[in-house]
Amino acid sequence: MLGAWVKWTVELGARVRGAQRDRGAGFVEYAGLMILIAGIYTLIDGLALDNKISQAIGSAVGDVIGG
Repeated sequence: MLGAWVKWTVELGARVRGAQRDRGAGFVEYAGLMILIAGIYTLIDGLALDNKISQAIGSAVGDVIGG
């Protein structure tokens, strides 16, 4: 167990400070995020949830501020 911990910490240190460090998100990660956001937008638009969401938010704000 201790050996695995030592190996993990050494690998983590190499990732953070060494030549193998990650320098940020790559193109594939950004593309995946954009596809996910587009899918959520399409789902909301396709199911006509935008009006229901707006009404629910407006109702909740009205309840909070007493209007």
